[in-house]
Amino acid sequence: MRLDFDPDTTGIGRFYRLLTAVVVPRPIAWVSTVSAEGVDNLAPHSFFTVACVAPPIVQFTSVGRKDTLTNVEATGEFVVNLANQANFAQINATGTDFPPTISEFDAVGLAREPSSKVKPFRVASSPAALECVLHSTVRLGDSTVVFGRVVHAAVAEEMCTDDLPDIERLRPLARLGRDEWGTVGEVLETTRIRHQDWPGHYRG
Repeated sequence: MRLDFDPDTTGIGRFYRLLTAVVVPRPIAWVSTVSAEGVDNLAPHSFFTVACVAPPIVQFTSVGRKDTLTNVEATGEFVVNLANQANFAQINATGTDFPPTISEFDAVGLAREPSSKVKPFRVASSPAALECVLHSTVRLGDSTVVFGRVVHAAVAEEMCTDDLPDIERLRPLARLGRDEWGTVGEVLETTRIRHQDWPGHYRG
């Protein structure tokens, strides 16, 4: 037996909570921006993924109109800092609705690190950062999807194995349902089976 939910009758708030409890785990874009007035902003966004490989483009969604969106539209630049377990308390704290005149870096006590190709600072304690320039935005109902072309990536050397980030060292955070968060548990590893190697494949 299943419980059925109709978005037209369930209500936006409850259906949002249902969606975020079903679409799990969700990686977090810890986005740093700078306002037109020069104030540094930092906020977590849990609707985040890779959108394109060539050119490299990532996307995150601003649910409602947040300072992050305002700043990206004004300056055309942002940085996605990897949200890791070591920064758990600070990541959650940067989700507070500070006014746009207050920098979350200062409010929660995070050190800045200069970016290589964009103006917004990177989070110094984040193990990886993707520096982006705005590609485009798409408005969907009460939300805006932001697409950013990655112009530079920086990863802490100690987080890598064979020149690639190591999941066990990164310890990324993810959002779950309710007020729940998660991090890396058991890691499963396998290779994809080619059709020609599929058991019982007809070879003619």
